[in-house]
Amino acid sequence: MPKGALTSYLDVAQVVLYAFWIFFAGLIFYLRREDRREGYPLESEVHGGLKGWDWLFIPSPKTFLLADGSAVLAPRPHEGPVGELKAVKVEPWPGAPIVPTATDDSRLADGVGPGAYALRAERPDLTWEGKTRIVPMRVADEFTVAADDPDPRGMPVYGADGVLAGTVTEIWIDRGESLPRYYEMELEGARDRTVLIPVTFADVKRFSQHKKVVVAALLARQFAGVPQPRDPDSITLREEERVIAYYGAGTLYATDRRQEPLL
Repeated sequence: MPKGALTSYLDVAQVVLYAFWIFFAGLIFYLRREDRREGYPLESEVHGGLKGWDWLFIPSPKTFLLADGSAVLAPRPHEGPVGELKAVKVEPWPGAPIVPTATDDSRLADGVGPGAYALRAERPDLTWEGKTRIVPMRVADEFTVAADDPDPRGMPVYGADGVLAGTVTEIWIDRGESLPRYYEMELEGARDRTVLIPVTFADVKRFSQHKKVVVAALLARQFAGVPQPRDPDSITLREEERVIAYYGAGTLYATDRRQEPLL
């Protein structure tokens, strides 16, 4: 065949363009399948079962080996909802928001809305050295509070209603990041009963007339319902999810007024 006989009948640039389009479409299809390994398949609110084209975009299960030697399969096609959904839709149409069915403080622990949480592993997070990552300073005694930072231990804790909820007794440290994660608080009127406060929900008033910690997410009485770790000196990944979710739920459900429009 003479040189150039084939390419003289083909637009090489156009062939390359078509090849790129096919490659790019395949890449998008692959990525859209891979990002559905967790939280899928979705269920249709109208007729149940798989939603739309999920059957096509759900990838085949893949086994992931974790650092601790265990294995996790994702996606898990036969894994359904865990427990009863303690919420109802505010309107009948698909996509309408849901609200907790409970009207008392128990709704903060029902896993609805900002109080939703993932069922992570029932084991503590570990550092690269294999140590428990989040522990109180009574365990991680190599850590101290910087001289220029406020030490919240001994400070009173107030809820959003301005009522005294308890007193900070300890700081829980993240050994991996070298920073505080939780404040341990002894409940007011309940000796030897402690709960954890995520640092991100605690406002340390160091420059006020009386040093104190204010937690705007909860009312004082609602601290008694904060989920407690089984081990007083460590916390599992799932327990962390539930503790933080409880405070998250308080930002919307601590009072009925918080669910109303701002204006």
